[in-house]
Amino acid sequence: MCSSNHLSRREFLAGTGALLLGSTMDVRAAGVTFQEPIIDIHQHVHYAARPDDVLVAHQRAMGITHTILLPAGTPAFGTSTHQGKTNGLQAQCDGNEACYGIAQRYPGEFVFGSNEVPDLPDAVQEIEKYLKLGGRVIGELKFGVDCDSKEMQRIYKLAEEHNVPVLMHWQFQMFNYNFERFPKMLEKYPKVNFIGHAQTWWANIDKGHTDQSILYPKTKVTPGGLTDQLLRDYPNMYGDMSAGSGLLSMTRDEDHAREFLTRHQDKLLYGSDCDDHIGSGEKCQGAQTIAEIRKLAVSKTIERKILYDNAKKLFRIA
Repeated sequence: MCSSNHLSRREFLAGTGALLLGSTMDVRAAGVTFQEPIIDIHQHVHYAARPDDVLVAHQRAMGITHTILLPAGTPAFGTSTHQGKTNGLQAQCDGNEACYGIAQRYPGEFVFGSNEVPDLPDAVQEIEKYLKLGGRVIGELKFGVDCDSKEMQRIYKLAEEHNVPVLMHWQFQMFNYNFERFPKMLEKYPKVNFIGHAQTWWANIDKGHTDQSILYPKTKVTPGGLTDQLLRDYPNMYGDMSAGSGLLSMTRDEDHAREFLTRHQDKLLYGSDCDDHIGSGEKCQGAQTIAEIRKLAVSKTIERKILYDNAKKLFRIA
């Protein structure tokens, strides 16, 4: 999560709005565009209570041209939400209707996913409702369940039927248990494109990562960890570069990261997962991740794949 750097909300919106409007007018007057498009595959509505207009301005300030909004599930109080403690994706995020609403207000700029707590009795029906309305992804699936449970497999089957990816938050002993068993799911659902995200996913780029309780390792990386293997061996496995864990996967060992980005250039996707209010500077995690990708990609082609091309293809964005 990215800490917020608060200006006066009125000052921020006025300043960025004028800047963006002026930039847009200049581009239109010239009849060309100089902005390289960027797709952010991982954002949330009301993230840490951020207002909707600040979210929109934040994305524009980062230079994002297309944002995928990932909803939370319905508030519930069973084991999968840790008796309600992790409702709202543990970050006050809002649900399906809120994400759908912003996508309707900003067509072409925001699209939405669909989500629900997997062990609720109408989970599949709720997810399918928003897929039929145009949802592009199922997730973020961030619940305290086994990754190969019958409830999760019903969701994977639904993703197969609707030809949409599934984005999963992997966090040891917290969300999507038993990461080591997930290859069986990739094999069982070869037509479903899965996107890995979060601490346990990114920690396991390292073959030497044996203590799964360490969520943010900072040591040098030995290639060949489980995450590295999944990206290499399964055509239906992708990686979401968002959040502190995605950023750390690059900054902890930049020499390894250059090779990793090259090796998996067709499987990696930029996301921010950032609750910042500004959209730039040292406190904006999303902006830092863009800068790190640009720094470490060994060619412009690889940079553009990760920031735009891969997501455009996977999410069928026009």
